[in-house]
Amino acid sequence: MKTEKEVNRVSAAEDSHLWNAMHKYDPEAKAMVAESGKGSWFKDENGDQYLDGVSGLWCLNVGYGREDIADAAANQLKKLAYFPLTMNHKPAIQLANKLSELLGAQYQTFFSNSGSEANETAFKIARQYHIQTGNPTKYKFIGRYRAYHGSTMGAMSATAQANRRVKYDPGAPGFMHVAPPYSYRSLYSGTAEEKDLAAAEELKEKIIWEGEETVAAVIMEPIISGGGVIIPSMKYVERVAEICKEHQVLLIMDEVVSGLGRTGEMFGFKHANGVTPDIVTMAKGLTSGYMPLAATSVKEDVFYAFKQEGKDSHFRHVSTYGGHPAACVVALENIRIIEEEDIINRVRQLSQTKLEALHDLTEHKNVGEVRQKGFFIGLEMVEDKDTKEPLSEAKIGEIVAGCKAKGLIIGKNGDTVPGGNNIIMIAPPLTSTEDDLDFIVDTVNSVIHSM
Repeated sequence: MKTEKEVNRVSAAEDSHLWNAMHKYDPEAKAMVAESGKGSWFKDENGDQYLDGVSGLWCLNVGYGREDIADAAANQLKKLAYFPLTMNHKPAIQLANKLSELLGAQYQTFFSNSGSEANETAFKIARQYHIQTGNPTKYKFIGRYRAYHGSTMGAMSATAQANRRVKYDPGAPGFMHVAPPYSYRSLYSGTAEEKDLAAAEELKEKIIWEGEETVAAVIMEPIISGGGVIIPSMKYVERVAEICKEHQVLLIMDEVVSGLGRTGEMFGFKHANGVTPDIVTMAKGLTSGYMPLAATSVKEDVFYAFKQEGKDSHFRHVSTYGGHPAACVVALENIRIIEEEDIINRVRQLSQTKLEALHDLTEHKNVGEVRQKGFFIGLEMVEDKDTKEPLSEAKIGEIVAGCKAKGLIIGKNGDTVPGGNNIIMIAPPLTSTEDDLDFIVDTVNSVIHSM
């Protein structure tokens, strides 16, 4: 841990030709350059230490510096550096089998490189599936406002964050959106669960109004992540699954952020009862960020639609690096660690005994709501609790900067919707120690109470 300080020092990034992601132009900005990491902490080029309270981009589930993962990748690269999945290699076969086991049903998996690609793959599979099962007019996709599904054209079109799409629209045709299960800002009345269920019925109405014969799939995160850690009642998830079955609409579950233990289950949808998505997409925590890898896992009955004769009946899609042998080995080693170190159970326990202390912040005048599922927390910051007016982006920036000055990196939802970038987000590595979690709670409390 380090003391408060300014971080505007001369950096290796000063004359860099690197184009950073999500950075607004600021000629005075000083970019951090990371040098090394261990556990939940990393050091910058000046030797200053920071606790990574957002796991990089919500992907570093087992923390920095896992030599067993690095060794597994190195050994595979020496043995077989590359091989395309137009044919087979053992690590991909083993990983696909393991994912089917973890998902709890028979799934076939297509590998790619990122969450965006995993969702693009899902959209193509869904459209082709309906054509090959006698429903050629089913081509539309329904997502939820505030949800994020990726940055490529189809995934961006599924994303319903207005600020993300400025200057990039029009997107791909056939994508539409409905209200999210956002009980804190719902237009419906009743309990949180009743509000969420009303949002589910809005989805049903959308399918009917569009014509169920035109709707291919619903895509949803079990928890809306980048849009503000919006956590629905699990009854909502169950109802959406029922609605999809009623109208022959595929359910695509985007587990890119929620998957691989972050919520206290291997997959976020497993908090609900009786839900078996038709397609599950994942990335990020699949390798804990150690190598790029994504997966689109398809339920067996959907996959069977592609096992028919005809020159255009096979899935005409390929990814050069998707399912790279070393990446698959890394994923298998990552899953081994999650299972053998019983990480999911420790997430369940420590989220209650340590991180749940952040709920005390609801007493603060600027904290409208604290939302949490496992090691995934959102603080909805407001100017006024009665009006729920969002806290300004400038003040949100001060909170993030205040934590950074104390050695803690936290996140915020950015470029989401006009006036709605007011959520502080905390998602530390799942292997964070109890002292790490105490440091997070103490630092966030200190900064917010100093406002």
